[in-house]
Amino acid sequence: MLITQINITLKAGDGGDGKASFYKTRRGPDGGNGGRGGSIYIRATSDIYALSRLSKSSKIEAKSGQPGMANKKHGRFAEDLEIKLPIGAVIRDKNSQELFEIISKDDRFLLCRGGEGGKGNWEFRSSTNTTPMFAEKGSDGQTRDLFINLKLIADCGLIGFPNAGKSSLLKEITNANPKIGAYPFTTLEPNLGELQGKIIADIPGLIRGASKGKGLGIKFLKHIERVSLLFHCLSCELENPEKSYRQIRQELENYNPKLLKIPEIILLTKTDLISKKRVKLKIKTLKSIRKAILPISILDQGSLEKLKTCILKAK
Repeated sequence: MLITQINITLKAGDGGDGKASFYKTRRGPDGGNGGRGGSIYIRATSDIYALSRLSKSSKIEAKSGQPGMANKKHGRFAEDLEIKLPIGAVIRDKNSQELFEIISKDDRFLLCRGGEGGKGNWEFRSSTNTTPMFAEKGSDGQTRDLFINLKLIADCGLIGFPNAGKSSLLKEITNANPKIGAYPFTTLEPNLGELQGKIIADIPGLIRGASKGKGLGIKFLKHIERVSLLFHCLSCELENPEKSYRQIRQELENYNPKLLKIPEIILLTKTDLISKKRVKLKIKTLKSIRKAILPISILDQGSLEKLKTCILKAK
């Protein structure tokens, strides 16, 4: 199951305490420094299920540094932790309100810094204090209470009412293998497919009121905020495709008006289910929308090739 939102606490390791000790055979301090605590780094991954696996934990902690030892031996530094998050993840520190975004496969950054090790009493010796009786405590590792929200990054998005044929199209033109069925909400999570380096997202079926959380609602509307091209799928089975089109557009505007500025192509799907004459009538009724219209069927290889061309031309 794809999880797109989690709350989690990350804590870097504490620094090890310095050691307060003295040579056994001669005078003077010999306490070593504590080791630095492990830091926590975030690394990008193309695995969109990485957040789902992370959701099983409510808190992740790096190890603390080792305390200092006698004979001026320093404690070992703890190993840093690296946590992989999907490209498109937005990380918000719930206390400081800092935001961190993962937008590239090469992204890697420090999120929680490990605590510094405390100094041993060897470090505090001086001409006026040859026998310091104290050592320094290690500092605490950084803690962050986080809300992580995944917004898929895709080049193109397939949107439309349930059973508009989005998943079938994705399967035909890419290497994706979405669940397909003739009932509402067959697709319960976004599906991603790839066509010659272009990523296409099949967004689960929207319904009226989606922007207010109805159906699968805003859980998936956020996934089209970053696409560069939308394919609005309208089934030839619809009695009034223009009305259906405007309903979905209204939901997009209610959620985020900026979505209306994304370039859009209308896909009149399932053209194999009606006559060519009726297809032409459906296209005619959509002319007032003033958008490019592509009639398409998964049984018509020519129309699929035209769709692929549109995808590959998307910037």
